[in-house]
Amino acid sequence: MPDTPRELDIILYGATGFAGKLTAQYLARAGGAARIGLAGRSEERLRRVRAELGAAAQDWPLVVADADRPASLEAMAQRTRVVITTVGPYTRYGLPLVAACAAAGTDYVDLTGEAMFVRQSIDLYHKQAADNGARIVHACGFDSIPSDMSVYALYRAAREDGTGELLATDLVVRGFSGGASGGTLASMIEVLTTAANDPEARRQLLDPYTLSSDRPAEPQLGPEPDLSWRRGRDIAPELNGIWTAGFAMAPYNTRVVRRSNGLLDWAYGRRFRYAEHMSCGSSAAAPVLSGLVTGIGKVTIDLGGQLFRLLPAGLLERVLPKPGTGPSRSVRENGFYCLETYTTTSSGARYRADMAQRGDPGYQATSVMLGESGLALALDRDALPDRYGVLTPAAAMGDVLLERLPAAGVTLTVTRLR
Repeated sequence: MPDTPRELDIILYGATGFAGKLTAQYLARAGGAARIGLAGRSEERLRRVRAELGAAAQDWPLVVADADRPASLEAMAQRTRVVITTVGPYTRYGLPLVAACAAAGTDYVDLTGEAMFVRQSIDLYHKQAADNGARIVHACGFDSIPSDMSVYALYRAAREDGTGELLATDLVVRGFSGGASGGTLASMIEVLTTAANDPEARRQLLDPYTLSSDRPAEPQLGPEPDLSWRRGRDIAPELNGIWTAGFAMAPYNTRVVRRSNGLLDWAYGRRFRYAEHMSCGSSAAAPVLSGLVTGIGKVTIDLGGQLFRLLPAGLLERVLPKPGTGPSRSVRENGFYCLETYTTTSSGARYRADMAQRGDPGYQATSVMLGESGLALALDRDALPDRYGVLTPAAAMGDVLLERLPAAGVTLTVTRLR
């Protein structure tokens, strides 16, 4: 589609929040010649954030916008090619901005981990966004770029080798260090509480294909449990000796990856199965830890909303980190993640994708991935696929992100094992 001229390349909405400030700092370092603006509810707070970003950002425009005033979001969307938003919980605040971007033909990226919000976005705005040439790209942080791009990289390798479609594919988090955040916890509570109060929301939460581009066309592969307790050797022989538990974000990430497969016309394969795990090590206690972690995860999903209602009023607000807060600078800078994703293809070939990044996954690392996603949409438009609507990172920017991420300090390599 023709590229409509805009005043700005990127507007970062939520720039005064914790994740927003980190993303602004990254864009100030890596944005180059991109025309960038900062947006939020308070011009004074935006001015203070801009003052801390250094000389490169001092002429960035400040945009006052508020989710409670849709007209301000519409005006913001019309000024820019891309809106990056860190304003959550998205179930509560996100849809008006998606609506504004879909109507204006403006690309949009966020870092949501809220499946029901994404489902609403698809149902309400996918067609309008596609008709207007907008890419609405959810899940551009730690949830779910490592998952989505690792599988995409495996698909690319198998396609180049001519080894067939992907079959059983398993991501294993081998190492992870970072701090808790108020915004992430608030989003999790929002999702679980909504599911506890709304039968349809609960059905969506439990459906492994709830984000599908075409639910009736999805392959019928039988049960695909979100959280499972497994020996490493049952996933891949290279993992012999360790035990794994279900990864906490698997219930969201797996749905994003399955949506990518559908948006890419099931390029990964009609028998593609995907699961996520985390290593519990190889000690004598590892089997117990694996079962315990998986069990807690299942109980949280099954009963989380009901349990929250039984707690004394205001208790969660008093004991949990406040939204807009996050880990200390030391925790952010010393954090990291490393993961391995194994797949077997229809011809019997086996591959492993290794992905790693320094920085607290939920914030420091996420700000890099979110910033690079915005820059890819704004600056690499000629290289992007001709695909519009409510998309995933792989479907919207797959090859471009494979090029961009290594230069931003994200390693992603694929090794053929057999």
